[in-house]
Amino acid sequence: MNTTRQAEPAVGPPPAPGPGQADGRTRRRPLALRLLARPEVGVFLGAAAVLVFFLFAAPPVRDGSSLANILYQSSTIGIMALPVALLMIGGEFDLSAGVAVLTSALTASMLSYQLTLNVWTGVVVALAVSLAIGALNGWMLVRTGLPSFLVTLGTFLILQGVNLAVTKLVTGNVATDDVSDMDGFDRAKALFASSFEVGGIDVKITVVWWLVFAALATWVLLRTRYGNWVFAVGGNQDSARAVGVPVTFTKISLFMLVGFGAWFVGMHNLFSFNTVQSGEGVGQELIYIAAAVIGGCLLTGGHGSAIGPVFGAFMFGMVQQGIVYAGWNPDWFKAFLGVMLLGAVLINLWVQRTATRR
Repeated sequence: MNTTRQAEPAVGPPPAPGPGQADGRTRRRPLALRLLARPEVGVFLGAAAVLVFFLFAAPPVRDGSSLANILYQSSTIGIMALPVALLMIGGEFDLSAGVAVLTSALTASMLSYQLTLNVWTGVVVALAVSLAIGALNGWMLVRTGLPSFLVTLGTFLILQGVNLAVTKLVTGNVATDDVSDMDGFDRAKALFASSFEVGGIDVKITVVWWLVFAALATWVLLRTRYGNWVFAVGGNQDSARAVGVPVTFTKISLFMLVGFGAWFVGMHNLFSFNTVQSGEGVGQELIYIAAAVIGGCLLTGGHGSAIGPVFGAFMFGMVQQGIVYAGWNPDWFKAFLGVMLLGAVLINLWVQRTATRR
């Protein structure tokens, strides 16, 4: 019996890429695209552009004391923008952050003054209250499954009403009493609201705290397991839970970090001005959220950095003070903020599309 065998085609390894070619699986993306993938690059370029603009449009900005004042203004926004940004990376946001700052200051002031206690007692109790507010927001969120918008909107309205009603009930006025002559005031002011001299220019201590908190937040996000949890729950909390991420703990702790930031800024306000107006703070939460968004944080979560909101807060401080130094009508400030916010969202969208383009 005759049999015929057909020659089988030889199968060998694919040809190696030539000297001018790269394997698609191992090809490295260009440096420019890798830089654009960083969430803080766009806002850094924007902040640099705003600074250069006001250096020419407002000559007083070139003075060292003016720059110190701009940094101070930026730091009071930036300290709160950092925990707000972490919360947004975790997929949530907090509308009560602005009035929570005031709640903290009112608690410390009224408790210390009305009970004639050392101001540090009020400071510690205010910290406990701020952390409890954050924990309550986080607990309600994870227990009910409601959007953070609804949960923190309710907290915002409650705190706003409590701030006004309790202050009037206790002090008979809309402002707290002066605490500057109470025990412990000088040391508390040194920690939260002092200034130091650099080259003959007074620099507020909040600028130092702002940079320290930014460095710490960056380390936590990039070098710790907790940072991985934050990105995971912001990206997809169901998938994060499936691989063992403690979603409940992460969400609640992020809200408590916002409470800590509110406490710190509240203490700064109290020991800077010695008294607190109970109707303030409304609207500041939008400033903090906008600084985080301009800094590259997405409202959908899972993307952002701690450095980006630093530049975002600097842009706010630069515009706010630059308008004054330029002699323009300060009513334009909110219009500038709106333009910056929309511009930042569009730039972030373009950066993401460009960075992910193959």
